[in-house]
Amino acid sequence: MTHRNRICAALWCWLLALPAVAQESLPAADRSELLLIVGASGKAEYGQSFSAWADRWQRAAEQAGVLVTVIGRGEQPVDAGAVSDRDAILAAVARNASVSSREPLWIVFLGHGTFDQREARLNLRGPDLSAGELAEACRPLQRPLTAVICASCSAPFLNALSGPGRCVVTATKDGNQLQFSRFGDYLSTAIAGLEGDIDRDGQTSLLEAWLFAARRTGDFYKTEGRLATEHSLLDDNGDQQGVRAEIFSGLKPSAQVTADKPIDGRLAAEICLVLSPQERQLTAAQRQQREQLETELNQLKQKREQLNEADYLQQLEAILLQLARLYQAAEQAAATQR
Repeated sequence: MTHRNRICAALWCWLLALPAVAQESLPAADRSELLLIVGASGKAEYGQSFSAWADRWQRAAEQAGVLVTVIGRGEQPVDAGAVSDRDAILAAVARNASVSSREPLWIVFLGHGTFDQREARLNLRGPDLSAGELAEACRPLQRPLTAVICASCSAPFLNALSGPGRCVVTATKDGNQLQFSRFGDYLSTAIAGLEGDIDRDGQTSLLEAWLFAARRTGDFYKTEGRLATEHSLLDDNGDQQGVRAEIFSGLKPSAQVTADKPIDGRLAAEICLVLSPQERQLTAAQRQQREQLETELNQLKQKREQLNEADYLQQLEAILLQLARLYQAAEQAAATQR
């Protein structure tokens, strides 16, 4: 084993052995929050599907220790004089506007959508919610936003919600894909499990879950011999464009959409609802510091051929030691909470 490999192996074995911190013990501002919205079903069979998908998201959130607000799952429909699901959604988003956090607010919608060539809407019990209304409600947010709209006609929500620090997933590529969407089934399956864990790091990122779900959705239509009526999009570079899963090979884009801006997928690769035990011990600030160090590590690898062996190993060891100190600080913080 080379000197470099011994350094890497020793440090990473030590890092992976560190205990996890329970998310439930963290202040609200240091925890992600899931706003889980179940839309009006229309038919009983759709209602059963949406309920099953919502169950998976709730179990995932419980496993992750994420704060959860669920809207639309009550047995009784909303009365004309009661607070509507639409009002409840807007109130939940407004409450988050006062939370300054590095941890994301997840908005996940499971249901049907509509598009009248001007505005897309989520079908709710009572008044529907438009893309413009949701975008306006999210405008004051001081925390990252991850919006997952599993519905027909959902693509206009990507245009409305896209922005810096935001990740938006829609089930369709435009507002005219109006048939029942199955994408939410596969995404809810992938988000908490490891079946979609492409890089085998013990957790499934949103990018991995999206790729898994998009491909499984395509497989469904191929197996059934049917024309696909939904094509999912992901946007996380704020350009309101979105990309489809077909451009990816593994976790890497197989072709650049444009050469003058970052391609979508980089932010989604860092977002996980259910963190691995090792990842759970880090605060958002520590994860950001870790991501910076990993960027430096990747840049160093790209310069490998330009450096002599001694210089390369010296710089490599310096970065890995900083990573080790970061995890050591997290371990010490975890020990004080036990």
